[in-house]
Amino acid sequence: MVMQLTVFLENSPGRLAGLTRALGDSGVNMRALMVADTAEFGIVRIICDRPDTARRALEAAGFSVSVGNVIAVEVPDRPGGLADVLEVIGGVGANVEYAYCFVEPNGNSAIDVFRVEDVAAVTEALRRAGMRVLNEDEIYATGS
Repeated sequence: MVMQLTVFLENSPGRLAGLTRALGDSGVNMRALMVADTAEFGIVRIICDRPDTARRALEAAGFSVSVGNVIAVEVPDRPGGLADVLEVIGGVGANVEYAYCFVEPNGNSAIDVFRVEDVAAVTEALRRAGMRVLNEDEIYATGS
């Protein structure tokens, strides 16, 4: 499992810049960032190299932050890679609450990030299917 920060962010000019500046000033390096918006607020999801430091820096800067666990799966960067993972997740009856993907700097693999209700059961199913589920140390070091 990987720790992910979720930040509720007012949808106004400069607010996302302030969030990223708070992380940068605290020495936190982001590995992935996803922004979903509504009319007045956005939800920012962040995977970074030092989640505890990031949470403290964002709270000190006045942001509302929560931390939760997600699953990160390394897959070959090829057509159908994401579908393979989703079929395993669906095969155990789990629903994906949200997901996002990014490509590793070496360009050979993608990392698919999933939020599911039963993280342990889905992680076990992915491993049984021969998929590489990344641990915290592996994902936080991505790109280093």
